Order: sequence, then C-alpha cells, then structure tokens
Amino acid sequence: MAHIVILGAGIGGLPMAYEMKELARKEDTITVISDNPYFQFTPSNPWAGVNWRKRADITFPVAPRLERKGIRFIAQAARRLHPQQNSIELQNGEHVGYDYLVIATGPKLAFDDVPGLGPDGYTHSVCHIDHAEQSAGAWQSFCNEPGPIVVGAVQGASCYGPAYEYAMIMDTDLRRRKIRDRVPMTFVTAEPYVGHLGLGGVGDSRGMLESILRDRHIKWICNAKVTKVEAGKMFVSELDEGGNLKKEHELPFHYAMMLPAFKGVDAVYGIEGLSNPRGFILVDPYQRNPTFRNIYSVGVCIAIPPVEATPVPTGAPKTGYMIESMVTAAAHNIRQALEGREPTEKATWNAICLADFGDTGAAFVALPQIPPRNTNWFREGRWVHLAKVGFEKYFIRKMKSGNTEPVYEKFVLKTLGITKLK
Repeated sequence: MAHIVILGAGIGGLPMAYEMKELARKEDTITVISDNPYFQFTPSNPWAGVNWRKRADITFPVAPRLERKGIRFIAQAARRLHPQQNSIELQNGEHVGYDYLVIATGPKLAFDDVPGLGPDGYTHSVCHIDHAEQSAGAWQSFCNEPGPIVVGAVQGASCYGPAYEYAMIMDTDLRRRKIRDRVPMTFVTAEPYVGHLGLGGVGDSRGMLESILRDRHIKWICNAKVTKVEAGKMFVSELDEGGNLKKEHELPFHYAMMLPAFKGVDAVYGIEGLSNPRGFILVDPYQRNPTFRNIYSVGVCIAIPPVEATPVPTGAPKTGYMIESMVTAAAHNIRQALEGREPTEKATWNAICLADFGDTGAAFVALPQIPPRNTNWFREGRWVHLAKVGFEKYFIRKMKSGNTEPVYEKFVLKTLGITKLK
C-alpha cells in the first residue's frame, strides 16, 4: 500500500488526482493538498478582469468532487517540504507523510521583483481569480473616468498570452462602451518583438499581432524592463538588440495590468537538488526529480529553460496541452514505480493555445515547443473567440465530473483540425 500525495488542485493538480486514482492500485491512497478550497479555470481570468465572468462562473469547490472519488482533500497551504523525511509540513503545523509526491502548485507570482508592481502596489493582475476580481472593481471605476492604459508583461515573465488577451479584451469592452477614443493604450513587454510569446515566435505571430495592435490603435514597447511603478506612472527602460539602453520611458496611466515573473512557491524554494535558483522543480524526461526519485512534478512549477537568450529575460510558457501531457506521463510512471519498474512515459512538450481577443481571437500551434518545429502556425479569427468560450465550458464541466479523457485532444485539437502531434 502506498500513499500518493498531490500538492496543488489547479489545472495540473486536479486532473493529476483524477488520473492517478484510476491508475493506482486498490490498496493505494491518494491525498490532495491545496491552499485553495476551490478549482479556478485560470484561462478565463482575463474575462473576469472586465466583469465578463464572475467567480462562480469559473470556480467550484474541489472537496466534494475528490471525496466522491475516494480522494482525501486537505485545504491547507504547505509551509515546507521535507523531502529527506518524505513529509510535507502544513501551515497549521500538521505533517503529512507520503510514499510518492506530485508537486503541482503552480507558481508564486513574483510581484516583489519590481517595486510598486501588483495588487498591493499600483498595477493589476489577472493571474488569479482574487486579483481578477480586484481588477474588475477597478475597471468599472476606470470606465467612469477613463484615461491612459498600460498593459503587458514585465521582465522574466513566461506567460504572454494573457497580456495580449487582456489588452484586446479591454479594447473590445471600451469600444462597446463608446469610450475607446478617450483611452490611449500602450503594450509594454519584455519580449524582443511583438508575438515572440516566449517561444521565439510561432508562424507569423509577429506580423499578425503587430497588425492587430495597429488596427486597435495600441502602441507597444518591446525589450522593456520595468524598473519601478508609482501611482499613475510606470518607469520603463527600453533596450536595443544588444541589451544596451535605448530609451527611458515614463508612462502615465489611469489603469495598468502587468503580468509578473513567476518563481517557485515558498514550500519548495531553496531545497538543494529539488528546485533551481528561482524555485522551479527540476525534473527528468519522466517528470521525476533526479535527486528525490519519489517526487514528480507537473505544470507551471517545473523548470524549463528559455527557448532562446533575449536582451531582456523572457521565460518559456507551459500551455494547457503540455500540462495535460505531463499529468498523463507522471501518472503512468508512478504506476510503473508502484510495480517496481522504471518509468517509460514522456510528456509531449507541444505548445497549443487559444487566445481570446474579445470579439475575435488567435490560435497558435508549435510542435514541438522548442524550434525547429514540425508544425508552426498562427491563425486569427472570430472562430477562435467562439472556440475558447466553448472550451471553457467543456473543461469546467469535465473537471466537475472527474472525467479523465484528454481534454485538449478531444476539444482543442479537433477544433484546430490537428490529427498528428509528433
């Protein structure tokens, strides 16, 4: 009999629990530990940031769903992982032992990397439903007294899609309110060019996204390092291709949303052999930590090197299809370990994304994520907007039901007309 613990109940953790339950032996027990008692569909947060979604639309309590499947749930934050003792110390002082551990915490949002950044500073965020709700409250006030907007992603960020989404969604909402003409918008990004996306570009993402920004009258600054944020003003150093200072900007704003860089959560930060200097979990091709071989990890919290060096640091994204693939590989490899066998399953690190732009959208496919690629395309159209709305409902429904069928293969790939992933 083995005790398998999953740390986290998000887009990686909850599917991991469902799939592990199906693959574990009857005598094995599974426990999920999470600081949030609810699941949140993070890709919908840009909609929530302008009141197009409410919390109840994109969250639900996880305990009833897990308990119905015979999975124990502990609604507590982890204070510290003790891998030498195979134990997790919780914030309430309790210790939970494990035979196998899957770390699926997602990231810690590194707002403190930039003075004045984040909900406790002067900018908003849509990385968490709590932050999106705060953004929504401020958005309504802003629309009553419109002015300049600054939106984008700071240095070290690794998830650029939501920044583009939120810029376009705000633009769409402002046009519907008939006040877009009163709102100058500037997109500020660490990317070396518009459409880099932390992937070195996908298809003609640069040309298409530049065209979309021009059509929507959104200016942009790339190779941007945000040095600090003050009330109503953002200070940005723009670098050239060689990493030298090109221009200093002081950008006024009445409303700002900047995605932060990510790092590992405090419970795993600084554990030698487990995490890298930013706290991301080190894994081998089988999602297993090379030092602590009974620890696996999936999702945004794993360490992936940047696709390429850029003048301002950028990270590589971990998109939904990639996370789904990690979950399946980890679950099968743990089952093999339970049987005394070596792991054989590897995740498919492909980048597939549906990005909503309010009244249209963009889809990109990078197979594999790191160039050179077998498939490399970027498409734009209203069909993507409709597809993401449908995918949101599909994914949430499947997470509520505990269905373990591959979500991306069943919906996104079918929508995009993709049959081959290798």
